[in-house]
Amino acid sequence: MGFDWDLVADVVVVGFGAAGAAAALEAAADGAQVLAVERFAGGGASALSGGIIYAGGGTSVQQEAGVADTPEAMLAYLEREVGDAVSPATLRRFVDGSPAMIEWLKGHGVPFEASLCPYKTSYPNDSYYLYYSGSEISGAFRDIPAAQRGHRVKGKGTSGKQLTGPLAAAASRLGVRVETLTQATELITDAAGTVIGVECRTLRDAPGRVRDRYTRLAKVAAKPGIYYPPLRAALERRLARLDRRYGTTIRVLARRGVVLSAGGFIANRAMLREYAPDYRGGLALGTTGDDGSGILLAQRAGAATDRMGNVSAWRFLLPPSAFTGALLVDAAGRRVIDETRYGAAVGHALITEHGGKGWLLADDELMRTAIDQIGKQGAWFQRGQFEAMRRTAIRGATLEAVAARAGIDVAGLRATVDAHNAAIEHGTPDPVGKPAEFTKLLHTGPFWLLDVGIRPSLANPCPMLTLGGVVVDEDTGAVKSTAGNDIPGLFAAGRTAVGICSESYVSGLSLSDCIFSGRRAGRAAAGTVPVLSEQPGALDQATVFTHPAGSAGCRPPAEGN
Repeated sequence: MGFDWDLVADVVVVGFGAAGAAAALEAAADGAQVLAVERFAGGGASALSGGIIYAGGGTSVQQEAGVADTPEAMLAYLEREVGDAVSPATLRRFVDGSPAMIEWLKGHGVPFEASLCPYKTSYPNDSYYLYYSGSEISGAFRDIPAAQRGHRVKGKGTSGKQLTGPLAAAASRLGVRVETLTQATELITDAAGTVIGVECRTLRDAPGRVRDRYTRLAKVAAKPGIYYPPLRAALERRLARLDRRYGTTIRVLARRGVVLSAGGFIANRAMLREYAPDYRGGLALGTTGDDGSGILLAQRAGAATDRMGNVSAWRFLLPPSAFTGALLVDAAGRRVIDETRYGAAVGHALITEHGGKGWLLADDELMRTAIDQIGKQGAWFQRGQFEAMRRTAIRGATLEAVAARAGIDVAGLRATVDAHNAAIEHGTPDPVGKPAEFTKLLHTGPFWLLDVGIRPSLANPCPMLTLGGVVVDEDTGAVKSTAGNDIPGLFAAGRTAVGICSESYVSGLSLSDCIFSGRRAGRAAAGTVPVLSEQPGALDQATVFTHPAGSAGCRPPAEGN
């Protein structure tokens, strides 16, 4: 059948967060006419994030801060964290290009600052913008030279918007057009199977008051709705009603290629139940748009997926930095992990090895230090989490008393503390490998047990994001079919695709991969040989991929979620 195309571009980018903006910028820089279709107002989960870019090997920011780092040290660390998520050659390219990536971001107006955080933390407050954002100084990595590689974009609070805002502005200056309030619902292919466009549901022709209302509701649903799921669900239902009443369908021709950068699927309960049933109930770290729609679009075009069960669940113990000396124990009183490890490693250990149950044990002296530190070290959300844990903490004059009150095996906890203290006193290695400089004798009652288990909790939520996605060619970002071939005209980036962080996550690695994979896909799409004609109705026998009735994705917000 022939189509009348409502919009035409060389490259069509689906989703305009960090990955989509990076793709659009590179494609436009290569001379392509770029159109981005964005479900809401832009920014996506990247704008809600802490704005951390994982970079090293001697970036200009590291050099200014006096941090010594080499590509070899960064590579050695990431080889253990990344595993086989990508090939060694791709990881090497990522590492070697890391300093240039920071300069590329700077060149597009993204601000950085070389202020070193002097203590171990999960996220620095507004005084610091370069820190150890992973497990670099933990026991398991002490054979690798450590360096601060968490480059926090400069800005107050969680600074993700200071990343996405400048990138969007830079794209606009290069002539990138963004159709907001427009959701890609289907891919369109020609008779040869090449992806030549997208079908979208849009509010572009809705009255201005409706568009303004939709934008406001979507903004609240994203944040603070992210922290209070019932509010988000209620707002999603209102967004869906507006879409049904005012939305229309348009078709967009992509003369060179379509880049899918629509995020992951943490907001899609059905997909989580299917792929990662152990990770339900956490805080969905993303927007309503992180419903797997980009992944499902690619799957219906024949795309292969991988690592769909990999979810990063974050249980941060720090700040306060004093908690590096606390002990994380399970219901049997056993140690869970080196307490200096990054929060995603802690969450993974709790869920996969300890039934999601965990308590942080501190003696009175350590707890007093922690209380004194939190106001100086913590950002607002970290202070709130600490106070919530403090209010619900269990206290006891002795280890036996506090264990009994918490329902922890008394003998197990006593044995764990005795082994921990003995290792310090005798100068032997910590039982779970924590570096000696972070260990502290626990002997001064009363003792505190702070519940840090993984379960639904508004007081101490566990943020989660999905890491798997569609399989792509690691040189171009072209989407691979289940048969292992490139799907012509289709590319993917960010959390829609398998990437650098798809096996193991540390702060900043996802945003870095968004930039890395987005730039790669944008360049490749811009270099694709264009389709033969852009005239309305000229492409015959085009196909719109449609999803089966009741499918879990590509729907207006809130339906089925």
